[in-house]
Amino acid sequence: MKIRNPMKPALLVSAAIILLAVVLTLCGRGMNLGLDFAGGLSMTYELGQSAAQPDVAALLDSPYAVTIQGENKSEALVRIKSVGTEDIQDVQRTVTEKLRSRYPGAEPVGEVSYVGPVAGATLVKNALTSVGIAAVLMLIYIAWRFDFHSGLAAVLALAHDVLVMLAFMVILRDVIELNSSFIAAALTIVGYSINDTIVVFDRIRENAKKLPEMDRTELVGLSVRECLGRTVMTSMTTLVTIVALYILGVAAIKKFALPIIVGVIAGTWSSNLISGYLWAWLEKKFPQKERVSDADDEDDE
Repeated sequence: MKIRNPMKPALLVSAAIILLAVVLTLCGRGMNLGLDFAGGLSMTYELGQSAAQPDVAALLDSPYAVTIQGENKSEALVRIKSVGTEDIQDVQRTVTEKLRSRYPGAEPVGEVSYVGPVAGATLVKNALTSVGIAAVLMLIYIAWRFDFHSGLAAVLALAHDVLVMLAFMVILRDVIELNSSFIAAALTIVGYSINDTIVVFDRIRENAKKLPEMDRTELVGLSVRECLGRTVMTSMTTLVTIVALYILGVAAIKKFALPIIVGVIAGTWSSNLISGYLWAWLEKKFPQKERVSDADDEDDE
């Protein structure tokens, strides 16, 4: 059976993912906030020999989070949240003593990273402000370039992409933590997704001039099918690169690559199945006056 308008089933799938994330959050399984947001202390130690993450984690015990890294798996990244500035030296001393009890050659390397709760709150505020400003500017540009309904549909589709990314940050909390890399990934996806959406809207506008009497929903379906090959190939090419980075990259790269993978899939999903059909719904629900440029085109014909 052919689905004439795939927007509703597409939104149901997205809503189910977001709802699952909400339920997990209410059950105490929310996002795994990194030091950038929650604040805390981060220290790196060279252990002098290879080590396994469970062994080091058991040695330090809660509330320390341990990540083993380095080419020889001999570096331990130790993090602890909710540490006051007056306790930093005591925490460093305790961690060093515990590590040296099993790894005598353990030495701190690099600088200790400390993020206070105020800095974390500021980062969240700046992130929300950045996304908000980007959305408003895109709405203004697309409304001017196409029409207001196109701009509104595009921005709502972008909100969908970001919400899906946040939902997966909850679902995959045991795999990845929310830090400043996620902000960079979200802004990257906002730019990536809007590009696909603009391509679809441009094709919709061209087909609307050729087939002015066609139903808006059918017009969107035709336009999406004509752009589908280009969109899928672009997304697959991007995914191959990002997946390779996630598989072969170091921990810091993985934290950036995984949200990008989710965002590319969500952006392709919304560009083809949501944004155009949302525009068609807005056109039917709230008809706009004919624009001067459209009238001019008809006169020319």
